[in-house]
Amino acid sequence: MPDLWKLENEIYDSGVNLLCGVDEAGRGPLAGPVCAAAVILPRGLEIPGLNDSKKLTEKKREELYDRIIGSAVSYGIAFADVGEIETLNILGATFLAMNSAIAQLDPQPELALIDGNRNVGITLASRCVVKGDATCADIAAASILAKVSRDRLMLELAAQYPQYHFEQHKGYGTKLHYEALREYGPSPVHRPSFLRKMH
Repeated sequence: MPDLWKLENEIYDSGVNLLCGVDEAGRGPLAGPVCAAAVILPRGLEIPGLNDSKKLTEKKREELYDRIIGSAVSYGIAFADVGEIETLNILGATFLAMNSAIAQLDPQPELALIDGNRNVGITLASRCVVKGDATCADIAAASILAKVSRDRLMLELAAQYPQYHFEQHKGYGTKLHYEALREYGPSPVHRPSFLRKMH
């Protein structure tokens, strides 16, 4: 089990007073928005089971979601919709959602830790943490908030567009999803630029 506070403690000890973790969910799907979350956890807070959202069951993510929201100093959750993804491209839309999530934090952190290796579009001082969602407490918490929030939204879209079975694949390009697209064509929540690759 990696020490999820190692990096954050080093940064706090270097003189940074407040930092947040930021992650996104939904960069790869063919449909639906991209979601970003930013979280400030109390320093050193141990949340049993906290890990990269992709490694957790849906039930465990839901439990951790409530625990993170209940114990965070502050958190923000934001979406960039299909129109914004098409206008800005997926990376630009991801940064838009991340900046919106960070802007909701109160107090505002001095530094944002961004999961992955790209942070050029982040307006707050930031640094990238590759695989941060599995090694860094604040980013792991953000990954869970983003994933659960997006999954919940995809369930709402599944009710609006039942023929695509979003409740099963959350908009990702599964066999079932491609079959529905071939039969019904795209919906208003599909990403046209992602469908050009369709065979």
